[in-house]
Amino acid sequence: MWTLSGFSDEISPELTEQASLLGELGLSYLEFRSAWGTNVLDLDDEQLTRAKDLLDTRGLRVSSIGSPIGKIFLDEDFEAHLDRARHAVDVAHRFDAPYIRVFSFFMRPGSDPDHARDEVLRRMRALAEVAERGGVVLLHENEKEIYGDIPRRCVDLLESVGSPNLRAAWDAANFVQVGVRPFTEGYAALRPHLEYVQIKDAHLADGEVCAAGRGDGEVAETVRALREDGFDGFFSLEPHLSQAHSLGGFSGPELFTEAWQAFTALLKEEGIEHR
Repeated sequence: MWTLSGFSDEISPELTEQASLLGELGLSYLEFRSAWGTNVLDLDDEQLTRAKDLLDTRGLRVSSIGSPIGKIFLDEDFEAHLDRARHAVDVAHRFDAPYIRVFSFFMRPGSDPDHARDEVLRRMRALAEVAERGGVVLLHENEKEIYGDIPRRCVDLLESVGSPNLRAAWDAANFVQVGVRPFTEGYAALRPHLEYVQIKDAHLADGEVCAAGRGDGEVAETVRALREDGFDGFFSLEPHLSQAHSLGGFSGPELFTEAWQAFTALLKEEGIEHR
């Protein structure tokens, strides 16, 4: 059975409000990206304890730490970022989260990502080693404007690093926003590496984000294929229906609910059970 999760900071900056709506929608997992307007990796010890206690009280578990690891430019200091990755592992342990979301570094405007391949791979191997030592799995998200923004480079990255602790998080909307038809052009190559699915959609014409199944993200086709090949994992709502920026997005309670309704309706049409 598939398990639904979601970037609950898209509901509200307040963790209590996030938890309340997740409970109303019947979700028992969240992707922990921020609380009280602060990124999860910047929460102090007291805030982390408060967050853990609140989630435990509400019966909520963390599917993944929605970290910004890898969301720096390739010419920025990596050693400090590597320390941040180690902290992310500690936070994952604190919340019993099996996954940490990561990225493969922003490219400067006008630069050729392929020319940055060697340095990207060096850094991603170092991050994978941190994950291996920490016993967690890094999920590489195909964010736009990073090295791994298109299927070819995502596959190259994952295969070249070759670590079981570095896997793919599939984001259809991000592929659409770089001109890729996700299922048609990327699914077959990325499926062997695919561990986790983020749910949002977008229109090829202008890149505008929309609810799942309402754009060009080929969400239904992807869902069918995952069902047919026995995928069993998390589907994490990341609607971005109100705002989107380099470190996340926002939807609000009504639009987050709309995103949940759209995706669960699609699953119902396909006869797929979820929890």
